[in-house]
Amino acid sequence: MKLIGISGSIVGSKTRIAIEYALNRANEKYPDIDVELINLGDYDLVFCDGRDYRDYTGDTKKIIDKIMAADGFIIGSPVFQSSIPGALKNLFDLLPFDAFQEKVVGIVITAGSSKHYLVAEQQLKPILTYMKAFVFPKYVFIEDHHYHEKQITDPEILKRLNQLTENTILAINAVNEVFKTSETSY
Repeated sequence: MKLIGISGSIVGSKTRIAIEYALNRANEKYPDIDVELINLGDYDLVFCDGRDYRDYTGDTKKIIDKIMAADGFIIGSPVFQSSIPGALKNLFDLLPFDAFQEKVVGIVITAGSSKHYLVAEQQLKPILTYMKAFVFPKYVFIEDHHYHEKQITDPEILKRLNQLTENTILAINAVNEVFKTSETSY
């Protein structure tokens, strides 16, 4: 099984910290799972220009290939101007519309205040659902005050990240089993 964590911004560290925590938890509990972090700030992705996703090169092709090969994701997004960052939307635009078909996605949102708690529901979930993802219904919303010295310090948030990670992995296993059974019955 391949689980990818995506930190959906090219700036800041709070979203990356949360995704790294979830991936480390997955590694601790399930050492046989292949876990990888894609921090958009570490790559030089081109802007989507409408060409077929297979025609991109460089870092853009590397990221697309990794996403297409993964079984599931924990996608983290900060909130910028009451929305997801353009870098994350660009990543989605680079992919085919069915890139997340038969794949499970857990969501982590980081924001400066509680006023943005619906960004996942109103913006991120609809995009992922359109792209055929099985979106885990509960997501983790983390505010700035849950961090101290570049660490998440709120025990409830850590518990929810642990639950999201566990539930995402269990859902990936379930979805893989359903589709494996479905394929063998034909």
